[in-house]
Amino acid sequence: MGYDLQAVIADGEVLRGAARDLPAARLASIGQGLSLMPMTGVLFDSVADGSGVGALGFWRLPGGFEKALADWSAGRPVAYVEAEYFGGVGEQRAAVWDGGTIVLGPLQIVEGQPFPPAGSPISQALRRLGVVASAGEDEFSAVGLDRHRHGEAWIA
Repeated sequence: MGYDLQAVIADGEVLRGAARDLPAARLASIGQGLSLMPMTGVLFDSVADGSGVGALGFWRLPGGFEKALADWSAGRPVAYVEAEYFGGVGEQRAAVWDGGTIVLGPLQIVEGQPFPPAGSPISQALRRLGVVASAGEDEFSAVGLDRHRHGEAWIA
């Protein structure tokens, strides 16, 4: 069974404001005041500037979209995260923008690498967004990112 996610995560108010200018954007609340904007194919096509993907080492970060993420982070931090797992093996990437610049990452864990003591890239990004995990859980679980196995399921 697989897991995949490519999404923007930020304070719900920040993403609601951003989504007003993006008709293809769909949002889902994930907990602790945060919302998630899955990078659907339709959203990708609507925000890509034609320069391709691969910016900052991400698989599905549309060309030029990092400018929008920087703009959205003017008042509160904004994260872009990616995860892909199958059979417990996979990769994660994450970066956080705050005040218009990247303040965390881009971080990546590739197949076969253990998570560092600071946690997975996504958990580190969520921590930077203010997520607090209880004893025995990480930030990923604390906001319920394990509720859906595929990014688009958040908005289905």
